[in-house]
Amino acid sequence: MFPRNYWYVAAWDHEVRRQELSRRTICNEPIVFYRREDGAPVALEDRCCHRHMPLSDGNLRGDNVECIYHGLTYDPSGTCIHIPSQKTIPPEARVRSYPVMERYHWVWIWMGDPALADPDKIEDFHWMDDPGWRAKGEKLDLPGNYQLLVDNLLDLTHLQFVHPTTLGTDAIASNPITTEREGDLVRVTRWILDSPPPPFLQKAGGFRPDENIDRWQIIEFTPPGFVRLDVGGARAGTGATEGDRSQGVTMRNLNAITPETDTTTHYFWAQAHNFKLDDPTVTDLVFRQVHTAFLEDLFVIGHQQGNLSAFGDDMPPGVDFNQDAGGLQARRVIERILADEQAGVNLRATA
Repeated sequence: MFPRNYWYVAAWDHEVRRQELSRRTICNEPIVFYRREDGAPVALEDRCCHRHMPLSDGNLRGDNVECIYHGLTYDPSGTCIHIPSQKTIPPEARVRSYPVMERYHWVWIWMGDPALADPDKIEDFHWMDDPGWRAKGEKLDLPGNYQLLVDNLLDLTHLQFVHPTTLGTDAIASNPITTEREGDLVRVTRWILDSPPPPFLQKAGGFRPDENIDRWQIIEFTPPGFVRLDVGGARAGTGATEGDRSQGVTMRNLNAITPETDTTTHYFWAQAHNFKLDDPTVTDLVFRQVHTAFLEDLFVIGHQQGNLSAFGDDMPPGVDFNQDAGGLQARRVIERILADEQAGVNLRATA
């Protein structure tokens, strides 16, 4: 089960192209994406109502989709507007149309009740197109449940073990975290004070290996699967802990985690920075470093999911530690949302 009444990132804007149908599964639902002639994105249930042929195998006819099997044609609302074999079109001849929006270089989709699809509820990722920042990202295919990735991003203790050549140092795990919850927002904060910079910050921030820095990791989760990291470092003792980051560098790691199935995930991410904006090689550098680290995360999570699938219901419960506080709070948020949505379904069913 996945939260439904939320906006999810469905694609990068360049992935949904004109004159092209593309299929993507989101929350276990196959969906066909395309653009109207005016460029607006469209998302329809990817099946013909007649014999369930995928519409993504069909043809675009202007703003409409023609099924390749028997020629039924659907408009962007999902309504069948043409049946070659008869003039009368039954009112039930339609497929689901999903609300979609384009923002922050992403195409967003609403998976729940269309009447609740408020564009103002799209999560804030303004760093993606803010002129005061530069950002670069990609989509990765995660071979695991989306909550495993949320756990991973909310517990950066793993950096020194999974990413020793990029993001990690030996000082991370021994420094404590603080975890806060404000409604459905979960915030995890860790400071690593007066310690050597990791290779990533040496390259991006110009720190020498022999000069210590004060490093921060401030992570925020919001449902259903958004994690934004405020990360960086400044020369030790120059006031970063009091808010003065002028002697260092700040970056934002931006993550939109969209369930594909129960065991696979669409992982949209970008790295943004607000320094050396006139040098695109810096943007490429920070992207490549994080890309390398995230491939290591995918390896770990894929093996986690493999074990979870292999053991199934016989999997013993995991043992939780202090470092898991953020991930546990995020899971409680999702559990509460699922319970509320299910209660609403049951209430409507009995009304």
